[in-house]
Amino acid sequence: MMELIIAFAAGLISFLSPCVLPLIPGYISYISGSSLNELIEKKNVNLIPIILFTVGFSIVFIIFGAASTFIGQVLLQNSYELRITAGLVIIVLSLHIIGIINIKFLNYEKRIETNIRKNFFSPILIGMAFAFGWTPCIGPILGSILVLASTEESLGRGILLLSLYSIGLAIPFILSGYLMQKFLIFSKNFKKNINRVTKIGGIILFITGLLIITNQLQALGFYLLEVFPFLQNFG
Repeated sequence: MMELIIAFAAGLISFLSPCVLPLIPGYISYISGSSLNELIEKKNVNLIPIILFTVGFSIVFIIFGAASTFIGQVLLQNSYELRITAGLVIIVLSLHIIGIINIKFLNYEKRIETNIRKNFFSPILIGMAFAFGWTPCIGPILGSILVLASTEESLGRGILLLSLYSIGLAIPFILSGYLMQKFLIFSKNFKKNINRVTKIGGIILFITGLLIITNQLQALGFYLLEVFPFLQNFG
């Protein structure tokens, strides 16, 4: 349960990252085929291309998660070593996110330009390109969730983990398209808080890494279920 909450929160934080949030209007404009002014003035925005775009990047992230879990299952005979290594990797990535250390290759950003002919499926393909192109940018956060997925005991759980990560990224993406004018105001006002939110996310991942190393992540999950029984309905 705790892993699912962390994965969803990581998706939200990825949306708010400095190399994703400022580019959302441009992506939505390109996907929808409307100018930014048209999007602001429209009362009824066509959400289908935006939803298909989120489906595209979700497909890639879920495949990443399935692959991570599969590799983790192959290494399951060394489960203790895998758990310790996974915890340490998440801690290192969290320290990079917080800004305590600087891992240079994680600062690399690759944008993929697309010349895809516009049709019903093109937003999905653009979304997949988005996932591959911006993975280095959101890499520390996404990488932590993938490492977490590698410790899951079943392929289904790994897929669920990355599905929730994708949902956490997709929901604000879709809402920003539907409420473009309000999103632009929010984005402008939120810029000064981006680093703060990113660091909070890093601290959460740091704690997650410690809990994995000490084998207390599941114990925390059970405690949350006792305090909030309704959470049992979500996984």
